[in-house]
Amino acid sequence: MELVLEIVRIILPVVIVGGIGVFVVKRLKHKYDQGKLGKKESKGAQALLDSLIPLGILFGCAISVIFSIFFSTSLLSAVSLGAGIGLLFGYFAYEFYSRKRTKHS
Repeated sequence: MELVLEIVRIILPVVIVGGIGVFVVKRLKHKYDQGKLGKKESKGAQALLDSLIPLGILFGCAISVIFSIFFSTSLLSAVSLGAGIGLLFGYFAYEFYSRKRTKHS
């Protein structure tokens, strides 16, 4: 029984992050196929939009390293979960920032 719990503890972060990764890739592929990927008018805004997902992964990894320093968690599990959660938050930030702003006159 102890061996099964150890295996689950090792495999669970991979399954969670894999599910998040598949979700994000499928959603972006769906948007690409429809031609609805986010476009901004200025180059700076477009560069920020294109950088939101990688920045989310980077911040997720950094927060997970800090988390694993203060709590007794495995660094490898924390970094993988942090990267996956950062990927998800980066995707949500991408979706939010890529929406068209309408002006009410």
